[in-house]
Amino acid sequence: MNSRESNIERLQRMREEAKLGGGRERIDAQHERGQLTARERIELLVDPGSFVELDMFAMHRCRDFGLDQQQILGDGVVCGYGKIDGRFTYIYAQDFTVFGGSLSEAHATKICKIMDLALKGGKPVIGLCDSGGARIQEGVVSLGGYADIFLRNTLASGVVPQLSVIMGPCAGGAVYSPAITDFVTMVENTSYMFITGPNVVKAVTHEDVTREELGGAHTHAAKSGVAHFAARTDAEALALTRELFSYLPLNNMEDPPRVVCSDPADRAEPWLDEFVPENPNKPYEIREVIKGIVDQGNFFEVMRDHAMNIVIGFARLDGRAVGIVANQPAVLAGCLDIDASVKGARFVRFCDSFNIPIITFEDVPGFLPGVAQEHNGIIRHGAKLLYAYCEATVPKITVITRKAYGGAYDVMNSKHVRGDMNFAWPTAQIAVMGAKGAVEIIFRRQIQKASNPQSEMDKLVADYEEKFGNPYVAAERGYIDEVIEPSRTRQRLIQSLELLENKRDENPPKKHGNIPL
Repeated sequence: MNSRESNIERLQRMREEAKLGGGRERIDAQHERGQLTARERIELLVDPGSFVELDMFAMHRCRDFGLDQQQILGDGVVCGYGKIDGRFTYIYAQDFTVFGGSLSEAHATKICKIMDLALKGGKPVIGLCDSGGARIQEGVVSLGGYADIFLRNTLASGVVPQLSVIMGPCAGGAVYSPAITDFVTMVENTSYMFITGPNVVKAVTHEDVTREELGGAHTHAAKSGVAHFAARTDAEALALTRELFSYLPLNNMEDPPRVVCSDPADRAEPWLDEFVPENPNKPYEIREVIKGIVDQGNFFEVMRDHAMNIVIGFARLDGRAVGIVANQPAVLAGCLDIDASVKGARFVRFCDSFNIPIITFEDVPGFLPGVAQEHNGIIRHGAKLLYAYCEATVPKITVITRKAYGGAYDVMNSKHVRGDMNFAWPTAQIAVMGAKGAVEIIFRRQIQKASNPQSEMDKLVADYEEKFGNPYVAAERGYIDEVIEPSRTRQRLIQSLELLENKRDENPPKKHGNIPL
């Protein structure tokens, strides 16, 4: 056997050794927990045969605490690049079979390398997180590794999409990397995120709580809003990530991919003409409106279980990817509250960063009143949504389906905050407030003096609704570009996107704005 052949054999042996990670026993334990290994996850995520691994032979540099006797190729993270639907992305997947996926200096260096390459090449980064946290034996060096990653997350923000999939533990300082990224997916019953675990919580606050209750997928998808998606299995989480990826450009200098569309651009939906209830206080499901208008009825909803009074997500119109923001009349009458404002603002800013047009469906009676909302900062948080819409320079189109009251009318991409095309259905009501509340303020004395106050109230409310309970006053002023039949909404939106395809809009030169965080 010549020297070259022995070298090839050595290379192949080392590759096979690296692919075993922490060994067969630990791989079996991973499977028994219902979880896939790092490499199995990557294989499900990317197109078959497209993954190329980098730094496969990297090992930790710690010589203390007996770690010099535990050298494992790869050091607990698999890094490289691959393709999803033919488009490149960089990937790192933490390997729990190697030191519990704990982060060392070498581990962090591998992740930082692919993030640097992603920035240089304008490619997204997808992180599959499954780690016990910082490697204690390396002390401050591992902590520094986290900070190196956080910095790159921040520098990459708004430049390339960053997706995090939490597929196991993610605790302590480790949670801040996913928190900076654009979208977080968690797996039910096997993943969790928290700053301090149940034992510390009990010691400090005397509260008994499980890991799942404290930081499981449902907690973060429904309550905290940290997670955008909750999947039942590893495979489902990775399928969600592939679908999400399909709507996104590779970087902020590109447009989202456009797909061939067989759904007619001029498709009408006559049922929409009668869909909004005549009674302004009666709810309806805004998702039905969205699905009736977008291509093939496919709406990829984001953060479905959090702040359900606002609906956000991705869809396509004539093959173009768009971001949807919609008030939900079926929850809190569609009022904007703290959580809904933050949820909407974050999504609008993401779409604006990555050249994704924003379609807004508006039916909002105002901001949610209450002591708790005021004391917890509805003014500041509500301003985030306003700021996001004002700042956005991508094509912005609004359809007012029913109520557009008070300051919430301004916030939801009105013409006054650079809305490009603003449509209203005939059912739209654009006013400072609802008819009853307005009449009670304007005509309070007149109603009190009336021989029949209730009859007088009813007459005045009817007069107010006649004058303001429609979109035509706003249309006279040019605040509404067109009052349209609901059945023709799809056609108008697609035409508008085509007209705005080469839109150019800029903000004043500055380092960055000061959004009211």
